[in-house]
Amino acid sequence: MQHAVGSPLPPPHQPGHGWMPAAHDPGAHRPGGHPGPAAHQGQVPHQGPAAHQGPAPHQGSAPHQGSAPVPPPPPAPGFAPPGPVPHTPHHVQAPQAPETTGHVPLPPGGPVGMPSAPPAASVPDASTTTIAVLLIGPAGAGKTSVAKYWADHRRVPTAHISLDDVREWVRSGFADPQSGWNDNSEAQYRLARRTCGFAARNFLANGISCILDDAVFPDRPVVGLGGWKRHVGPGLLPVVLLPGLEIVLERNAERAGNRRLTDEEVARIHGRMAGWYGSGLPIIDNSQLDVPQTARVLDDVLARSIASPPSW
Repeated sequence: MQHAVGSPLPPPHQPGHGWMPAAHDPGAHRPGGHPGPAAHQGQVPHQGPAAHQGPAPHQGSAPHQGSAPVPPPPPAPGFAPPGPVPHTPHHVQAPQAPETTGHVPLPPGGPVGMPSAPPAASVPDASTTTIAVLLIGPAGAGKTSVAKYWADHRRVPTAHISLDDVREWVRSGFADPQSGWNDNSEAQYRLARRTCGFAARNFLANGISCILDDAVFPDRPVVGLGGWKRHVGPGLLPVVLLPGLEIVLERNAERAGNRRLTDEEVARIHGRMAGWYGSGLPIIDNSQLDVPQTARVLDDVLARSIASPPSW
């Protein structure tokens, strides 16, 4: 049997391959082996499944041998030909791959926003923080009045511990400061300070702030400021009230009882208190301030001390 040049050869007739020439070629069953109608018209006999790839060339119009177009070879078994490329409308742009540098994908380009302002540093609120304050100053500086007002107007529980009040707990044998400073008055002062320190620690342990007031001298750090630090703790915040000498003399004149000192004693104490300048402790000159104004300034000073505790 002859085949056109370039046509695929018919697969061999093997059982199980599904190629049955008699089922497709009607001339194969004619008596005498005469070809069917397709053979008289010059058509190529049906070649089974492979002949379905296209119509057979008509006799007389078939090209000469050697000039017939060569159809593409059949695909190899197990190979799927690539499907048609999907058509992309002109008005839709295909997504572009992100630009990369090495193996790190770069973010898409766009305008850079203005940087936001850094958050403002939060200032501690001294009126709501559980703290222990030591208000230092000469007689007539207004320590007791400011301490009471400050404790009364805080938004959290606060106690006022006055050293003078604790010293006066001693009724019989009280060492009156008007009689001068001696061993007896020194012993009672130390005892009152330890008692105040114990009370302050108890208040703080139960979430209650406290403010203490005392005339602590800068030239006696071990007995004065150092003693308060030992009895209350290192978190104690000392603040000095130091108005002018004329102011403390006027306020001392308004006192009564054993808390009123002589003008000479007031001047001597005020002169010794000047040693707090340059100590690093915050100092409030409340010469022109009333008690509420001084309390507000005290809150500001304590807020700074909480944020940056003074070294003492």
